[in-house]
Amino acid sequence: MGARPLLDLSLYLVTDSAMCHQFGLAATVSTAVGAGVSVVQLRDADATDDELVKLGRSVMAVLHGTGVPLIVNDRVHLVEAIGAMGAHVGQGDLEVEQARALLGATAILGLSVQTLDHVKAAREHADRTLDYLGVGPVWGTATKLDAAAPGGVERLRQITSASPWPCVAIGGINLERLSQVRQAGAAGAAVVSAICGRPDVAAATSELRAAWNGASR
Repeated sequence: MGARPLLDLSLYLVTDSAMCHQFGLAATVSTAVGAGVSVVQLRDADATDDELVKLGRSVMAVLHGTGVPLIVNDRVHLVEAIGAMGAHVGQGDLEVEQARALLGATAILGLSVQTLDHVKAAREHADRTLDYLGVGPVWGTATKLDAAAPGGVERLRQITSASPWPCVAIGGINLERLSQVRQAGAAGAAVVSAICGRPDVAAATSELRAAWNGASR
């Protein structure tokens, strides 16, 4: 397969258009990236394909020149139209091998897992099919109504230990919990409400970045 960009998963923003309504999604992303976000995932289950492409292109415009990749949640078939750098699929979404075939060799592909069995199944895929795992929810979350039951920090630790890929923790992660996530072996923390909808997006993001950087592994 071709070369893919090195991923800095440390502060991974998952977007929520409704939460970002005050400043708009693109402006929120721009501010958050300027303050330390290292990856952005475009997630909007309510948007039509056309709406998501338009939204994605507006986000790509503010990411231009930053080196921060845009990952599209679930809708692998829209990655090319948006100009994004890859996709993220869940256990109930498009099969991993199909997603990789659609994306081609050089795009990024992440997979959500909740259990050690999910990791075991993921290891059956050919080498370099996947780039990272999203692990969670670690804690309860209100931003994804169909999320699985929280697995807790210990399961996160078990999964990061068993995974040959870097892992991003998600679900209920806030400033106070970042150190636990890093100490459990995660390569990054994914957040939604800890950035989206905050009255001061730059300050909220800067605090998260400083907390992650200051946490011991």
